[in-house]
This record gives sequence, C-alpha cells and structure tokens, in this order.
Amino acid sequence: MSDNLHPVRRVRVGELSADIDEELAPIIEAIWRLGWTTWTCCQNAGESNAGWPEKLPHMASVVAAQRGWAYIDFPVDDGLAFLTALAQAGPRDAFYLRMTHWAAPDSWHVNARPMDAAMFDSLRESRFALRLLLIRFPAYDGPEILRRLTAYAAGELIPPAPVDRSSMEPPQA
Repeated sequence: MSDNLHPVRRVRVGELSADIDEELAPIIEAIWRLGWTTWTCCQNAGESNAGWPEKLPHMASVVAAQRGWAYIDFPVDDGLAFLTALAQAGPRDAFYLRMTHWAAPDSWHVNARPMDAAMFDSLRESRFALRLLLIRFPAYDGPEILRRLTAYAAGELIPPAPVDRSSMEPPQA
C-alpha cells in the first residue's frame, strides 16, 4: 500500500513498476509503453499540497490555483515527445489550444526548471542544466490525453490542419 493521499493503482510495464494515482495510472501506463520516462505525477496537486500553507503561508494562493490540476514531470526530451504525440494524434481544437497557447481558457502550464547540481551536493560548484519538464493540465483533460496517446501508439495520426480558435473567441451577443 502507498502513503499517497489519492487512491493508487500499481502500474507495471516491463521493468517499470510504481503505485500511480488512480486517475493518472492509465496515462502513465501509456506513456511508459511508448518508451518515455516520467519522474512524478499527481492527479490533483491542490489536494496533495493542501498542507503547505501551514508551514509556508506564501504558498496559499499557489495551492488554491492547483486544485483540479494534475501534473506529470518528465526528462525534458521525453516531455517534448509527449506533447508532440498529443498534438499529432488529434485535431487542432480547444484541447490543442490549451496545450499550446498561453491565453487559451485553462491553458496548460509547461515549465522547464533549471536545476543546480549544488542543490544535491553543497560542496560542488553551481552548474545548472535543464532536466525537468513539468506539465500541468486541468484534470478534466485526462481522458483526451489517454485517447490521443492510444491513437498515437496505434499510428493514428491526424494530418496538419488550421487551428480551430473558436474556444478563444468572445461569446456572440
């Protein structure tokens, strides 16, 4: 059993095995089957981090903003391959806009965080490298992520087409 806040399911793909949040388990399994590495994930970061403001009051607004948002982090190249697969396996619709456009409603947060080797060994000189791509998305996008990963694995790619930007247009009066 896991000490995880969320219910988990054991995911096994080849030599990989881990307890994964239940809502993300099929997505992580699909990612691993495609040969990509993940480091951590969470089906609702706001719930998992709810206790942070007790020790770090400045984090209250961050935690509140993370409610209903899931995340997966990857080595940078694998995260980019994940995003590419999602884009190639579906139309350029509202989902695609959330992935790619910062001003789309519920746009995804994709961050590459530089990491300093000295954080893990204080006797080392500082040396920064990009190692982590953190991808946060509204949890309601989970089923479409899984659908697109499944299509990508089956070679069911969508030809390039214009982007449907209607989800970003103001409502008609």
